Amino acid sequence: MKILHRYVLKEHVGPLTFALTALTSILLLQYIGKHFGELVGKGLPTFVIAEFFGLSVPLTVALTLPMAVLVATLYAFSRLAAENEITALKASGVSLVSVLRPVLWAALGVTVVMIGFNDQVLPRSNHRLAVLQRDIAQKKPTFGLREQVINEVSPGKFYLRAGHLDESSNLMREVTIYDMADPTRRRTIYADSGNMSMSKGMTDLVLMLYHGHTEDVPTNNPDELQRLYFNTDQIRVRGVGNQFQKTTADSYKSDREMTVCEMQAAQDRARRDHAIAVKQFDAKLAELKKSKSAVSKDLLATKTSAPWDIGLGRLYCNALALFAPKEAKAQAVTRKPVVGTQQSASSTANGASPSAATLPPPATRRGAAAAPSMQAPPPNAADIATLEALRIRLQDSAQIMNSYGVEIHKKFALAVACFVFVLLGAPIALRFPRGGVGLTIGVSLFVFALYYVCLIAGESIAKRGLMPAVVSMWMANVIFALIALLMLAKMGQEGSTARGGDMKEMIGAIKGWLRSKVGWKNRRIQRERVAA
Repeated sequence: MKILHRYVLKEHVGPLTFALTALTSILLLQYIGKHFGELVGKGLPTFVIAEFFGLSVPLTVALTLPMAVLVATLYAFSRLAAENEITALKASGVSLVSVLRPVLWAALGVTVVMIGFNDQVLPRSNHRLAVLQRDIAQKKPTFGLREQVINEVSPGKFYLRAGHLDESSNLMREVTIYDMADPTRRRTIYADSGNMSMSKGMTDLVLMLYHGHTEDVPTNNPDELQRLYFNTDQIRVRGVGNQFQKTTADSYKSDREMTVCEMQAAQDRARRDHAIAVKQFDAKLAELKKSKSAVSKDLLATKTSAPWDIGLGRLYCNALALFAPKEAKAQAVTRKPVVGTQQSASSTANGASPSAATLPPPATRRGAAAAPSMQAPPPNAADIATLEALRIRLQDSAQIMNSYGVEIHKKFALAVACFVFVLLGAPIALRFPRGGVGLTIGVSLFVFALYYVCLIAGESIAKRGLMPAVVSMWMANVIFALIALLMLAKMGQEGSTARGGDMKEMIGAIKGWLRSKVGWKNRRIQRERVAA
């Protein structure tokens, strides 16, 4: 490595370290401030709280590293230009390309590291954090309760709402309890205050309520109301438990908890299911058209084409398999069922039967006579229902493919942003050498805000199927890269002395550009009026 290359890279190390530490600390402190009150005072071990916040660091680093790269590039090149070191290098016959080359190679290395980090470290930490959050949420009563919210104490049976809650003493004010355990009646309990504690075995929740009344309404006779007043009432909710137990294995993973190869395998399964559904849908639709059955416009306008993708995840997994076939092999993943088409995950885990809303209508028993008041369904009713089910299946599989495609491309787009920001930051800093800290902060905030707005908006658009994931997630990188290449082509016009190129010149350049655009528009309007 040349002395010049080492010197330029050394100028970036300090700002990069400072920016990464500062930005990560700011976001992490915000996250800690948001969740600190939910963890402290709940009786959790100290190492569990430390693990909770420690697992949040990788997600924060994944967001702040591209920012830190831009800040370091702006600050380093702005200082080199302000102290006339760039001018001295150009006078010595050293081109700006030679100065930029080591930084671009370093940015490429950071991009490769970020791809591995986003693919391996980040999903594992997200999965462990999700499992830890579910474990902590099971610690009741203190952790799960929220003020002014209907809290589910016992799934499907017991709900509690407290106007005010003292987490240290477990004292509640303005208590409302909805007891749904007995299917023959609905009980609602109102109390002025109450206290909660755990039984000796730490398995049951004991509620002591003061100054209230109970309202019972039978389900078979809603017009009947029984009201009972009390000064003190004790309620015992069995099986709640208050022992914190860490889960060592959890099979379910969301899309943000998977590696690229796991998501690609899940997306391929959804694509195969979509292809099968398309064949069945087309065959059933052709059958109905042949029989001249009435088909709704929604079914006729069903979009059967699969979401378009360039296969970046598949290419990455194939390349990874050449070097580490065992590591790149995708694991089996269980995805949560789609609401409205399958049984909910919670009811499956508890062994409960699906709700009536998700079950198909009961069929008439063989040999049983139909009710006189019921009319026979149309001849094509079953075929229409089958076609509607296939349409929902197509929409669900397309939504799954879009969701996984967004997460796959986002992992690569955030990593490549490090390289794009170096291309963008260097010409800006050289064009305005006296910008200093003001230029660094101003440009960084503007670029960060614009980049992440494009990223979040593109994610939402792609998941709804309005735009391919590859277009929406790479749109911000492409726009900034084109701007950077345009500025690099004009890089010889930057200020060469410390007398020019400050923030005032930058603002003046922006104003001049805006005036030229407005003047061009006014001249065009005037020409159109003359022609008319």
